[in-house]
Order: sequence, then structure tokens, then C-alpha cells
Amino acid sequence: TGIKVESKTARKIFEKSGAVKIEHEVVYIQGELVDQAIKLAPSSIEAFSRNGDHAFHLGTKQGDDTHFGIGVTNSFFQDIESSKAEPFTRKHMQHGTKLGDLLDNYAMVSTLGIPTDVDPMKLDLYSTLDMYANTTKPLVLLISESKNIDAVFDMLSHLHGDISSKPFCIPYFNPITPLVLNKSTTDKMIASLQLDLPVMYSNYCMYGGSSPVTEGGSLALLNAELLAGLVFSQLVKEGSKMILGSLPAAFNMSTMGSYYTPTTYVLNLACAEMMDFYELPHCGTSGSNNGWEGDLLASADLWQNHLSSCMGKVGCAPFVGGTFDSMAFSPTNVVLSNHIIGEAKKFAKGFTLNDEMVNLKEIDQVGHGGNYFTSEQTLSSLSGLTSDKSIWPSLGLEAWQNQGSPKAEKMLIEYTKELYSKAQKASAENSETIKKGEDYIVKTTR
Repeated sequence: TGIKVESKTARKIFEKSGAVKIEHEVVYIQGELVDQAIKLAPSSIEAFSRNGDHAFHLGTKQGDDTHFGIGVTNSFFQDIESSKAEPFTRKHMQHGTKLGDLLDNYAMVSTLGIPTDVDPMKLDLYSTLDMYANTTKPLVLLISESKNIDAVFDMLSHLHGDISSKPFCIPYFNPITPLVLNKSTTDKMIASLQLDLPVMYSNYCMYGGSSPVTEGGSLALLNAELLAGLVFSQLVKEGSKMILGSLPAAFNMSTMGSYYTPTTYVLNLACAEMMDFYELPHCGTSGSNNGWEGDLLASADLWQNHLSSCMGKVGCAPFVGGTFDSMAFSPTNVVLSNHIIGEAKKFAKGFTLNDEMVNLKEIDQVGHGGNYFTSEQTLSSLSGLTSDKSIWPSLGLEAWQNQGSPKAEKMLIEYTKELYSKAQKASAENSETIKKGEDYIVKTTR
């Protein structure tokens, strides 16, 4: 079928290979070129913190861990206590980024929202600045305007120095499903790959709408789009670092909106297994499109996504925290997800079954009708037996009644308010970096 490539520059890059045929704007890629691109692309990618320390690996050196992040590009901020949605602003970007920085189960921070209180033409610069100043974790950058991407990289270089040798920022791009490699995406990919930055290249579909309604049809279509992007990246620069994945959603004909379903998470795992087969790093869904805040509706999808991700081949899930189809950024959703991710990771680790762990000798010593409270193995494991109940205390019926029969969601809200307050105070300490960046933006965009 081929893939439509909108950019004349991008089509010329494809023309460098003799293994493509181009008719009008449609590029047809031969199988041997796909195989070559898979071999040329790194099978493992290392991400660094802003401080230059190792953050995580994606791909063959990753191990069994799945890496999560918060984001992405929400138009509104959902108030923690009232749940009211207000336009997203720079302060929300700053405080939300710091919230993600404080929570241990997030390995990265993605562009949280679209600030409404800045010039739209400078939005990408201010968003990147506010993220850079408020976390040392790797950044997943969603740049809205292709013409701004070089300016964003120049600003980061001004603030940080070398951004290529130990990359802490990962640009994120999408083709247009079905089967369009759009000009904005190829322009931004070229700029990023020339700086040796790792790139997240992910497609989004609504099965039965922009992709086939069957799981197999959607998987084939999405996989073809990813491989086309991979081929393009290696023609731009051999050895380019690519992280590939899909965000498959359903389309509701009644509400005219997209939403995640159990099929979404199965397709997410299938895509991850395909990338594992190719030995390519993977990025996937985050389970955060559904829900009205950090509520029962959201938690069902968060559990499905996070647990299946931790038990499958998913490399990273960078977009936790959005609600209403990623229209609103919800701090309570972020905090709830942090808890769920921690529990899912514990479950996914399973347990070791060997002579030391079974310890038949101790079972024999305790014998019949005894207990293991003071056994040597129990005493040596006490630190690991303490359950982290930082959001919800362990309450029996009487204690719960004595505390006024509190609601679990109310406790989540109170805990989130406490954490968000810490984030606000910590964010205020970064004024020097913010000022340096703002001066640079004013100077270079007059």
C-alpha cells in the first residue's frame, strides 16, 4: 500500500535508497530496506538525568522494569479539591513538573499541557523552560510548531550546554494514521536526529475509525507506520536512536470521542512484543485517557494499563495523569497512578523459588502449631514487610468510624494537596533558572 510522505525534503531522503519506489507522494518500501533499518537502529537506548547521571535504559539492556512518566499536552488543569477545570498555565506546568519530580515511580516528565498565558508562537520555548527548571528527570518533549524545534534546542543548549552526548530530552513525534508521514513530523525528526537525540515515534489510532476495527488489522497498519518511520530515521542518519510504539484507542460513534478499552491494552502489549521481536526500544500507552479525575473510573483503566505493562514487554509509558481524553491534567490522577505503579511493579516481580527461600530447615524447626514471628528469616525480612500506606492508613472498622468514616477519595485529595504544596514550594526555588531562560526567550524572539 505504501505510505504517503507530504514533505518534498523527506521524499528526497527516501530517494537516496534504491529500495524504494515513489509515485506522486506515496513511498513504497521494499522488505530488505526495512530489515536493514532494524539492524542499523540501536537495540538499546540510554537516557540520562539533567545532571548527567544514568536514568534508565530502554530496549535490550532494560531488564524487566517498565518506566513511567507524567503528561501530556492537556488544555486544562483540574483543581485538586473542587475538580473544576481551568485553563492550563505556566504555573501548572512548573508545579506539575515538580510533582512528577517528587514521586519515585515516575522516571520521566512529558510536556504536561498547553499554557494559555503565553504567546502561542513562544509556547514551546516557555513550556520546555518550565519543565527543564523543575526536574532533573529525563524530559519527553512535544513540540507543537516544527519551526520552533531548533529554537527549543538552542535554548536548552544555552541553559545546559551539550545536550547530545548525554541526552536528557527525548523529542516525541506522531505520524498521521492511516499511513501519512506528515511534513511537520519529518521536519522535527530531521532536526532531532541531526543532534543525535533519541526520538519517540508513536502513532495513535481509533480502531474502526482511523484503523481497521479488528485487532489484527490495526496491529498490521500501525506496525507498518512505525517501520516506515524507522526506515526514514536510518536514511536521515544511520544509527539514529528510535523508540517506537502505538496508542490504540476506540472511537465511540455515539459521543464522537475516543476512549481506551481492554482491547487497547492488548494491542499495546502486542505492539510491545513486536518491538521486542525486532529488538527495538518501545513506548506505549499510559491508561490515562479515561476518568473524570483520580476516581473509580480512572483507576480501573490505570490498573489494567500499569499491571499489564509491568508484566509484558512494554518499555515505557510516558503519559500518565490526563483525564477526559487527555483534555485535563489531574494531580490526583498522577498521585493515584504513582501508587498503582508501585503496587503493579511489586506484583510483576513475582517471587523466587529456591532452597534458600523455601527454607525447609526453618519449617522443620518451627514444627507443628508453632509460629514464625521470631524466626531468623522473618526477623531478617522485617524491613520488607512494612507496607507503604502513605495515601490510605490501615484502618479497622472501629478506627474508621472514630475518624468520621472518611471516604478513600477524600484521603487521596488531602494527600495530593499536601504533595502539590511541596511541589509549589520547591518550584519557587528555581527562579534563577527561569529568569535566565526568560531573558533568553525575550532576547532571541524580539
